[in-house]
Amino acid sequence: MFGIDTVSEALDSLCPMHVWVNVTGHITHVGPTLQKLRPDAPLAGQRFLEVFELRRPRTVTSMADLMASSGIKLHLRFRDTPQTDLKGILVPLPDDQGAVVNLSFGISILEGVRDYQLTSADFAATDLTIEMLYLVEAKSAAMEASRKLNLRLQGAMIAAEERSFTDTLTGLKNRRAMDHILDQLIEGGKPFALMHVDLDFFKAVNDTMGHAAGDHVLERVAEVMLDVTRSTDVVARVGGDEFVLLFEGVTDPEILQNLGARIIERLEEPIPFEGKTCRISASCGTTISTFYSKPDSKEMLADADLALYASKHKGRACHTFFSNELRTDSTLPGGAMLAS
Repeated sequence: MFGIDTVSEALDSLCPMHVWVNVTGHITHVGPTLQKLRPDAPLAGQRFLEVFELRRPRTVTSMADLMASSGIKLHLRFRDTPQTDLKGILVPLPDDQGAVVNLSFGISILEGVRDYQLTSADFAATDLTIEMLYLVEAKSAAMEASRKLNLRLQGAMIAAEERSFTDTLTGLKNRRAMDHILDQLIEGGKPFALMHVDLDFFKAVNDTMGHAAGDHVLERVAEVMLDVTRSTDVVARVGGDEFVLLFEGVTDPEILQNLGARIIERLEEPIPFEGKTCRISASCGTTISTFYSKPDSKEMLADADLALYASKHKGRACHTFFSNELRTDSTLPGGAMLAS
């Protein structure tokens, strides 16, 4: 059995940006590189959630939630300035010794090296960052201008790729990301449900209170949808006030019906904005991959859209499952066309 000091020394070498958190949520030890980011404020002894702000998953709001998030990618940042963005993963320890959260800069590594004057000695010997830093340093004397340009381009490309799959307003996945994941689910033969959600009365908010209020409502909608879904579910904003949700492994209509009702109920809660109240609701249309002998992304999206229109036709603020009968309903947009 190794002592705590021995384990801490090993972690310092292997994971120099780790945080050891005890069962009460207090930091008992941090890696030397992480402490270097806050040289004037010892992190040991402080509460983890008072030092770091968990940005995603948004469902993690307490130490109990954090301890239950083993293996899930964490997005966090320091609560004080500079609020460096970090990514990490938590691994629980046996015998009530708490957990270790291993952190990294992610795509902001270059900014981290620059802002905190880090060197190769601040990273684990097996970290690929070492090789990247070596290349940067080796070329710096003869190719300084070229090096800076290449680094900017590389960072821009990585950031652009990540942004290309993210809705800039809400932070949700966008249409491109949703299409990609939907195709992957179909190709993998995994059962899943697809729910199309369209906000009701959102146009009235924009028209009467302005686009700033509309943006505020959309941000709140994103928070609600992330709150009522699992971290493994996909929530994407695919249009102005349209969202598509993908639920891998969920094919039970009762579960999906309850989920749709919960989404509608939460979205109907008043949304305060600058002393006023915004009110919206939502209509939902859902189809399930098991409805099809050979699921097709375009067909499933069209069928969920048709079910959504059926909800609108019923008076809004309700949830409808796709059925073949909807394709023959001439009162729905596309219904008669699909039947012909």
